[in-house]
Amino acid sequence: MRRGLFISFEGLDGSGKTTQITRLAAWLKKRGHSTLITRQPGGTTTGERIRALVLDSRSEGLEPMCEMALMFADRAQAISEVIKPALAAGKVVLCDRFTDSTEAYQGGGRELGSELVLELHRLVCSNLKPDLTILLLPSLGPALARARLRNQSTASANKGSGDENRFETEQESFYRRVRQQYLKIAAREPNRVVLIEGDHSIKEVHEQVVAVVTERLSRLIAGAH
Repeated sequence: MRRGLFISFEGLDGSGKTTQITRLAAWLKKRGHSTLITRQPGGTTTGERIRALVLDSRSEGLEPMCEMALMFADRAQAISEVIKPALAAGKVVLCDRFTDSTEAYQGGGRELGSELVLELHRLVCSNLKPDLTILLLPSLGPALARARLRNQSTASANKGSGDENRFETEQESFYRRVRQQYLKIAAREPNRVVLIEGDHSIKEVHEQVVAVVTERLSRLIAGAH
């Protein structure tokens, strides 16, 4: 059995990652591809507990190095428990965030730098990288507004039992550093990272995603023969 395809989706909160992952999964299923959707942080029992801690606005004063270490702890568990087994079974793995998020948010936003993030990825994650990364970068203002509105609604529904708003309380300057770091990653690894920048409709973005995924799948199938 040939190895599956590992696809990650990246971008700021509010960029439409979840919508595009759902649409791509449906597209793949119609074409007979076995697909697994996961997310980081999260995706495992341990990972969901880490997610609750890292993203909750009640986790005040979390040291940036601690935050980054928690992200990698989550990732190590996800790789072992979910991602590697799914790839070995020939599945297409769709992952909502991977190490690029850590490099963008902790390396760029928290100003810890890329070198430390990439070294930890090499040590903790055996340098496993997605075969393809879809990077969604719409305009910063509208994306943040969507993310904050969504998370406020979730927090209200949870009625004080926890939220995922901790990053949404950051200043716009933080997100500008995150966005800039994403652009640096895309420039550094153009063969892996496909940048979809600007404000497009859901349908337009989906069409671009499908085009690049079709090409990568064809390449994977050709390589297996």
